[in-house]
Amino acid sequence: MLRKLLVCSIGVLIILSIVGGMSLVFAGPVKIGLMTGTVSQGEEEYRAAEDMVAKYGKDTIIHYVYPDNFMNEQETTISLIVSMAADPDVKAIVVLQAVPGTAAAIDKVKELRDDIFFIAGVPHEDPLLISEKADLILETDNLARGVTIIELARKMGAKYFVHYSFPRHMSYELLALRRDIFMEECKKKGLEFVFVNAPDPTGDAGIPGAQQFILEDVPRQVARYGKDVAFFSTNCGMQEPLIISVLREGAIYPEQCCPSPYHGYPGALGIEIPPDKAGNVSFILDAIEKKVVEGGGAGRFATWRVPANMAMLRASVEYALGVAKGEIKGFDPAKVAEVLSKEAGGEVVLEPFDKEKAPNFLMFVGDSIIFGE
Repeated sequence: MLRKLLVCSIGVLIILSIVGGMSLVFAGPVKIGLMTGTVSQGEEEYRAAEDMVAKYGKDTIIHYVYPDNFMNEQETTISLIVSMAADPDVKAIVVLQAVPGTAAAIDKVKELRDDIFFIAGVPHEDPLLISEKADLILETDNLARGVTIIELARKMGAKYFVHYSFPRHMSYELLALRRDIFMEECKKKGLEFVFVNAPDPTGDAGIPGAQQFILEDVPRQVARYGKDVAFFSTNCGMQEPLIISVLREGAIYPEQCCPSPYHGYPGALGIEIPPDKAGNVSFILDAIEKKVVEGGGAGRFATWRVPANMAMLRASVEYALGVAKGEIKGFDPAKVAEVLSKEAGGEVVLEPFDKEKAPNFLMFVGDSIIFGE
């Protein structure tokens, strides 16, 4: 075994260990950049990011948030990502959700450095475009969910399926394709598909305006179609008012846009999570079930047992650190599955968006739980 101690010009000590001939382990100081939304636009990712910063420290993880109005402030998102890459110790960057501007930011970083490993989670941009830019992309399998959500809604007694969205989201290929699958599956399963154009939270009325619309529109839809109507929205900020209003009206809520027991439910149901229960999925599932049953929603509310976006973020951070330390060699789908399964609390099956054109764009689906059933 040969060990060499090298001192960089900036005074950083790097230890290179060569074991068994050619295996190389980087043991110097490393950092990763991490960008998420704010609490209002993506609380699940933000809280998971806080956990990872607490676990590894601010000296290891640089956490920035993109603007709530990210559509109109893409330059801010780009500049923040580029600023993280300006630190020579940053070896990998995770962006989750990968909002518009992420692909352009990666291009700008690559002009300066080609050694940074990029992970894009829940991408808002074209799948084939982002797969060319980032090294690894993670997303729930929205196409498969087009089938599973309708089947779940049917199982819960739905005769109608109301889909809230807006033009910006419908311009995203995966969300548009899933909407089309929703429509086809509704025909197959005997449900009536209803598309409702909601305000865009990044528009003039902002998140409060979009949330108020949901609170006011759900009663209108129930008055029109009856209680056996399932509601779904493509936007994170709409989930809390949607849960509140659907429970109040006695309707059906099969799944969030980002399926997880942590997404929307705690805030909507007034559930406080003690510090010693943080990350305890069984605790939050039990708490949700109690509130749903008390509210008369038994058998009509569901979510994934796997906290999707939190699991993706934690797995992305762990994977990025592995790459930064030289413990993981670039894109390794088997290693991705291993890390994601560990963070999700159970085995997940990953499928590429396109095996030939986008093999690094990996998607997964988790199991559902119906509360009070």
